[in-house]
Amino acid sequence: LQALPRVCRTGTHLFQFAEAVEAMRGWGRGLRRAVGAWYAAAPVEALALQAIKYRARQGWTHRDLLRLAHPETEEPARRALFDWICRGRLAEEVPTIVHAFAQVQADGIDGAVAAALIRSHGLPWEALPTGLMKSRAVNEALIERMPVGALVRQLGRLTAAGALAPFSEGTERVRTVLADRERLLKARLHPMALLLALKTYASGHGQRGQLAWEPVAAIVEALNAAFYTAFGAVEPTGRRLVLALDVSGSMAGSTVAGSGLTAREAAAAMALVTAASEERWQILGFTAEEGRPWNRGAALTPLAIGPSLRLDQAVAATADLPFGATDCSLPMRWALERGIEADAFVVYTDSETWAGPVHPVQALREYREKTGIRAKLVVVGLVSNGFSIADPADPGMLDVVGFDAAAPAVIADFLRG
Repeated sequence: LQALPRVCRTGTHLFQFAEAVEAMRGWGRGLRRAVGAWYAAAPVEALALQAIKYRARQGWTHRDLLRLAHPETEEPARRALFDWICRGRLAEEVPTIVHAFAQVQADGIDGAVAAALIRSHGLPWEALPTGLMKSRAVNEALIERMPVGALVRQLGRLTAAGALAPFSEGTERVRTVLADRERLLKARLHPMALLLALKTYASGHGQRGQLAWEPVAAIVEALNAAFYTAFGAVEPTGRRLVLALDVSGSMAGSTVAGSGLTAREAAAAMALVTAASEERWQILGFTAEEGRPWNRGAALTPLAIGPSLRLDQAVAATADLPFGATDCSLPMRWALERGIEADAFVVYTDSETWAGPVHPVQALREYREKTGIRAKLVVVGLVSNGFSIADPADPGMLDVVGFDAAAPAVIADFLRG
């Protein structure tokens, strides 16, 4: 309970915690007091921003939690803020950002007026009604203060609204942000998040809905450069890793995470990130056995992918190869035959997961028994509709069904233990 303010740094975190409490235990006196302390201890201006930015998540609102916790305060501004959250009463003592929020929510507000309020009070985009999100003036104001992650996710919408165009002030600001190494690394965006954003933005349309835009070349190039800069934000696992990549033709015909990124590009990018961030790694491709026709037999061949390559070169290293079946037991068998000591095996494929003469579970157990290493296995189906390789009773095996910008961190955390 004492750790609650450190763990739940935003309103969204607090709502996630409340949902877990509701599902797993219930609301005791100590827990209510801890939630009340979260509201009583935060600086009142920061709390007001949280109340505006994260109004409802996970089926919870701040009103719900305040009524559960009943925090006590002698501060007029905090008391007025609680009253506004619970009853909607807008007293004079409430923080000024709340008054600004009430103004932008009013019917018929002009975009220029809303932009001025955004600049003077730091209103986040979550505070704005849907109608204002199409205003160029509003979006130009938002760009000035938008966090890096939110900016990257909204580039298409900002372009469609006219805030980003060739040679515009907004475009120059985006280029400056994406070129700021320190700011980019501080945002801790994984390179894959930037690559997915790059592919989506360059396509000129979202995968859902009807939003479309004309990509600005300068922003496409800035995203491309940021992809490589973000390698510095990847925390290495420190493990000895064997990566096995599906190199079949189908990898070029399927897309990942609702973007224009192919499974081949995603697998090559993850291999490139691993090579750039880890000290000990080996990258292999599932190829056909020597002397056999295409797509017959199964073997593993080292791929010429290293930290000095660019993404297009890494993709080329996985293309036009005589591909074999994606036998997920092969990496362990390959390592065992050669006496290679590895801490983890990671397979990247689209949706082709195949068990050959030995099941992957059995191959991993045999590798562990003969080497004495508690090796792990991760099978990533980048566009999979469903598969099951891992033994659910084995904490050292993980199936990743599908892929998005959050997947690399999940995989890395699993490898670290």
